[in-house]
Amino acid sequence: MTTARDIMHPGAECIGENETLFKAAQMMRDLDVGSLPICGLDDRLHGIITDRDIVLRCCAEGRDPSQVKAGELAQGAPHWIDARSDVDRVLTMMEEHKIRRIPVISDHRLVGMISEADLAQHIAEDQLAHFVETICAGK
Repeated sequence: MTTARDIMHPGAECIGENETLFKAAQMMRDLDVGSLPICGLDDRLHGIITDRDIVLRCCAEGRDPSQVKAGELAQGAPHWIDARSDVDRVLTMMEEHKIRRIPVISDHRLVGMISEADLAQHIAEDQLAHFVETICAGK
């Protein structure tokens, strides 16, 4: 059985909830990623921030990214997957919530992320086509 741990991108780096969106943007650039998990002082996952969030929910609203904290954009409980979950569960979770990336958790700690690119490398072409169709439906 192929698990989330098998297909994830390991070593995901968090942005601290008290770090600025400017710092988040710099980390995204340096890591060549489009999203970052937001972790709290308790070292737990508090949310995910995307480059799109920074643009639409900060810059487009006339706010200063060097003044807005990452934690301010964390909304609700983040969706995540256990590292031992099988790939079918990963796909179901991402499709149900129409999300393009999902944090992978093991022993209550972030151990990686799964993105569309990770899926594309590890699942059958028909599964990938269904995933993309489901995620993009209604957008």
